[in-house]
Amino acid sequence: MSILYDEGQQAIATESRRILEARMSKDALLPLLETTGQYHSGFWDTAKEQGWTALALPEEYGGLALGLVELGLIAHQAGRTVSGAPFLISSFGAAKAIELYGSNRQKARWLPGLASGEIIGTVAFAEGPDALPTRSQLTFTDDRIDGTMTGVTGGLAADIAIVLANGSGVAVLAVAELGNVQSTAVQSFDNSRCYANLTFANAPAELLASGTPARDAALHILALQAVITAHEQTGGAEAMMEAARDYALTRRAFGQVIGAFQSVKHRIAELYGFVELARANCIHAASRDGAADFITAAAAARLSATEAYDTAARDAIQIHGGIGVTWEAGLHLHMRRARSLAIEQGNSLFWEDVLVDHLLGEIA
Repeated sequence: MSILYDEGQQAIATESRRILEARMSKDALLPLLETTGQYHSGFWDTAKEQGWTALALPEEYGGLALGLVELGLIAHQAGRTVSGAPFLISSFGAAKAIELYGSNRQKARWLPGLASGEIIGTVAFAEGPDALPTRSQLTFTDDRIDGTMTGVTGGLAADIAIVLANGSGVAVLAVAELGNVQSTAVQSFDNSRCYANLTFANAPAELLASGTPARDAALHILALQAVITAHEQTGGAEAMMEAARDYALTRRAFGQVIGAFQSVKHRIAELYGFVELARANCIHAASRDGAADFITAAAAARLSATEAYDTAARDAIQIHGGIGVTWEAGLHLHMRRARSLAIEQGNSLFWEDVLVDHLLGEIA
């Protein structure tokens, strides 16, 4: 694939940006930071209305049969506006797990609802800092799940969860219903992510894969989510870079705009490099879905996007000076989101290990 988007993809990016900039506002997002258990319903309603929830799913189940590139474009624009609902990515991960590894009956049962957005899904693999544990604390017996998963993204609002459990000594990938699962809100610095501890007690679940294929499938699902998350991070980094640039061109000190000072303009130039490197890695990774090197490309995109967003959020606040740390400025929305996204679907240490392992495997 070309490193450039075609006309149709550019139209998706332009239109989604127009819609989100018109409907998302800092005033609506700020209260969510102090309110546990709520997300920005305006964004989720927009995602359903625009068909973004169906973008990368098969047509026979109500999807639009597009791919990671197009969904990544939407996520990029969502990242620019710090959209306050995590379900575009979490439901996508759950839907792809069912599409790729589920039976026809499971697809017919769950995919139409996930495509319409009426069903919210999440992926619950991580245990503490371990994004993909060797042996899960969850147990799978007779189509039932028991155990607790902590800090599940979107867990407070999810209807189903894709889990990696221990089934008689082997890894099991399963889809679990959350109707009777106890969810406890986790207070965080970005409460719009709806983090929750999920306690499974004889919860109904259906097998998707078992043994080594289950772990391989789980890594693939994480990689798919990581590519979309990397697009969101790149969008946020781009917005912070532009905010720093615009402020540096208007704020004056010692008789001139602060953008004239080398320490400021060099920092903004460095941010541009981070953003463009992350963007290129995201486009490449999205285009490699289904290829042998997809996991490698996904890891590279995730790592570069995490660095770009973290650096841009920090430097933009520093360039703004005292006003950058005020509640009204809203720059901390990006700082909080950058830190949240940096640990969802595996942190940088996890993806560095994945990248090294797969590069060594390709060399061998």
